[in-house]
Amino acid sequence: MARIAAVAEPRSKAQIALAHLRERIEDGTYAPGYRLVLGQIARELGISPVPVREAVRMLEAEGLVTYERNVGAQVAMLDPELYAHTMETLGLVEGYATALTAPLLTPDRIAEARAINARMAAALEDFDPTRFTELNTEFHAHLYEDCPNPHVLDLVERGWARMARMRASTFGFVPGRARESVAEHEGILRLIEDGAPAAEIERAAREHRLNTLRAVQASTDTHHPTPRATTTSPTHREGIST
Repeated sequence: MARIAAVAEPRSKAQIALAHLRERIEDGTYAPGYRLVLGQIARELGISPVPVREAVRMLEAEGLVTYERNVGAQVAMLDPELYAHTMETLGLVEGYATALTAPLLTPDRIAEARAINARMAAALEDFDPTRFTELNTEFHAHLYEDCPNPHVLDLVERGWARMARMRASTFGFVPGRARESVAEHEGILRLIEDGAPAAEIERAAREHRLNTLRAVQASTDTHHPTPRATTTSPTHREGIST
């Protein structure tokens, strides 16, 4: 008997709204602090606010969305202390891992990293923070993933995983940092090619990470994320940002 192809069950409107919101939160379209206006989102999806409200509550349970009285639902902010501690630690261990790996990088491997950085430079013209972040992750992996010390490598990978869980796409939050990052990447590659001392490579890689942290801290010190949606008067808890 011929096998009957499985037919995917149609998604509910709440599931559609959930997927829509999660995608935009994860790709940085809805940045930390972005206010979720249910009526506007519902109109964009062509559905009523009820399933959107249900989706927002599911995201709130996951910690991706927070609710504040007189403000409504908004994308959860990064924990600045956790972010800073993670970036500082990652700067230390990744810098050391990059220095340890540098003598092992072949010309072909360096050329691959430079090609990734070139794609990052090209991406600046029509900036997509999600794609840029993906390329950035790939670039750095080329420089540390062959680290001969497995314990150091494990610490680096844990740091990157922690950043991913925080949805810390810095380039979506501080887009001006992207161009500086590309230039610093090239500087690190040149040090490796020139056979610079390990301490110099380690310092450059560490400062590269800390420069990103400083850019985020400077931005949060001068302004708060501004919602891109049209805000409305706050309503009671059952009508979050409708």
